[in-house]
This record gives sequence, C-alpha cells and structure tokens, in this order.
Amino acid sequence: MSIFEFFFSAIYIWLMIGGGVAAVFLIVGIDRIDEDAQDSYIFRPLLVPGILLIWPLVLWRWYILEMGHDKWTARYAPPRKYHLIISIFLVITVCVIIYMGLSNRQTWPQNTAPVQLSISTGDLK
Repeated sequence: MSIFEFFFSAIYIWLMIGGGVAAVFLIVGIDRIDEDAQDSYIFRPLLVPGILLIWPLVLWRWYILEMGHDKWTARYAPPRKYHLIISIFLVITVCVIIYMGLSNRQTWPQNTAPVQLSISTGDLK
C-alpha cells in the first residue's frame, strides 16, 4: 500500500465515521441538547459538512452536555488573559516575515543583456 492509498483510505474512513455521527446526531442528538433546534429541520443539512470534519469534537460536546458537566457560565467568559502576549507575538512575527522576504528577494543580474522571446511559426502546430 502506497502512502497515497493510506492517506486517502484514512480520509475515507474519517468521512464515513463522520457521516454516521452526523446522521445520529442530527436525528437524535441535536433535539436533546438544544431546545432551540427542536422541530427545525431546514438548517440541519447545513451542519453536515462541519460534522463530517469535526466529528470527534461533536461527540465530545454531546457527551459533556448529556452528562450535565457543562460549565455554561465559564463558556461566556472572554479569554483575555493572553490577548496582549499573542498580539505582540503576531506583530513581531509579521515584521520578521516581511523583513526576511524583503532581504532575500532576488536582484536582476547586472551583466546580462535582455533577450526578446518570440514564437516561431513552427511551434504553433
């Protein structure tokens, strides 16, 4: 089995499991954990692509909400503790990337004469 076959087999298995989770969650689970989603069936197909990709997170959140372990008050507290540190890090990173890009750009060779490229009629056939 080549690396590509393994890679595509893994993707296929991931999406098949995600399809099963999406089917069960959208038929049974969403009504149990979100009372606003009860009897609203039009938006559910829109959730399928997301559930296919992040099905482990969907299962984990479903379990947490079913067991009643959710700390809903902490969910709405903004995580501002690290915003300043991350913003400084991002500014420095962007400046370093721009500096490296400008310092490593190529220059035109000084002693090379320009050559005009043209298509010969033999190349058009």
